[in-house]
Amino acid sequence: MSLSTIPKSLVALLSILVALASWRFIVLGVEVSMTFMLYHAEQRPLFFFAHVGFAPLALLLMPFQFWAGLRMRRPRLHRWTGRVYGLAILISGIGGAFMALNTDAGPVAGLGFGLLAVAWLGTTARGIWLARARRIPEHRVWILRSAALTFAAVTLRLYIPISQMIGWPFEISYAVIAWACWVPNLLLVEVWLQRQAKL
Repeated sequence: MSLSTIPKSLVALLSILVALASWRFIVLGVEVSMTFMLYHAEQRPLFFFAHVGFAPLALLLMPFQFWAGLRMRRPRLHRWTGRVYGLAILISGIGGAFMALNTDAGPVAGLGFGLLAVAWLGTTARGIWLARARRIPEHRVWILRSAALTFAAVTLRLYIPISQMIGWPFEISYAVIAWACWVPNLLLVEVWLQRQAKL
């Protein structure tokens, strides 16, 4: 399987829909829309709202960073949306890391989400640094890795209902999903990059 088999329009649509749905707490409140994360909002509101407020922004902007027409016709807009994307990940990633350190979901889930936050921050920082250094081919590689990790927000929301349909206990399934939502994404991108390098 390669990235070419996944329609870019589907990735973009899912990213935008999940991003918009993630902001439902603004209208409904955390008590109604994110009951299982309410303890984070009560115990560490700064990190919680940093994460749930800015992660959707990164997810919303991510597909536009790969829109070749926009990148070529409006390079300045591409650079500015890239900066906002990076800033959103910086804020959300730090919030997510602190939430992972203090999760009630157990050490396996905490480690999975914690490493996701570190990898997300690291790949994005590397990609932005390469862009500023005008090393554009390398920049694209690292931002693709960043995007794979950003897309974890989508795969997470796909796996949770699947695990519930299977009937897995939430404690077990959530620990698995803490890793499954991002490791396969990153591996898929790495396989694609290796194939592209051989062409």
